[in-house]
Amino acid sequence: MKSHGGPTSAAEHVYDPGVQFWTSRGFAVVDVNYGGSTGYGRAYRESLRGRWGLVDVEDCAAAAEALAARGEADPGKLLIRGGSAGGYTTLAALAFKDTFAAGASHYGVADLAALARDTHKFESRYLDRLVGPYPERADLYNERSPLEARDRFSCPVIFFQGDEDRIVPPNQAEAMVEALRANGLRVDYHLFKGEQHGFRRAENIVRALEAELHFYAEVLLGARVF
Repeated sequence: MKSHGGPTSAAEHVYDPGVQFWTSRGFAVVDVNYGGSTGYGRAYRESLRGRWGLVDVEDCAAAAEALAARGEADPGKLLIRGGSAGGYTTLAALAFKDTFAAGASHYGVADLAALARDTHKFESRYLDRLVGPYPERADLYNERSPLEARDRFSCPVIFFQGDEDRIVPPNQAEAMVEALRANGLRVDYHLFKGEQHGFRRAENIVRALEAELHFYAEVLLGARVF
């Protein structure tokens, strides 16, 4: 399951070498345009307004469960991954659903309140529309934050983060990693020096993909890929 970033962007019907990496290694990939994605009209896009962490999570889980029910996916080996806002959807799905066997968060949001306080100026009020005004609705931020739901995680998670990320700072991933490890879960954490919000160096993109593949192989099969 691939949860796109944005969150109000969209998965596009174009060649994606990142998807091919997985399909060429035996994975089926579903890239979901969950409620809030662009390209389906204003009403669909605005369905995420005030409901980020609810609509996107429900749609991703429903897509995976439907494919499993149709026999097109193994219900015991469903995985979810995403970057940035998609990383938040990934972590929220792992916290609030029992659908997935493991997940990968690439520079994803773990603490909504911290993001509202700490992110850069350009997106400083972005969450007012997606969640609610902060701090007036701090209750919603706490309810939907994966970090606040740390005790509800029950499966392995892998994290990828750039150490110069100003949009979703490293403290987001590191707080989540520490919390899950304290609860005894398998957690892998890869911090990339010199990377920002989205990896740009070819060698780091390769390293991240290979680390994620190894992680899934160990979690699902108990084996290394090579």
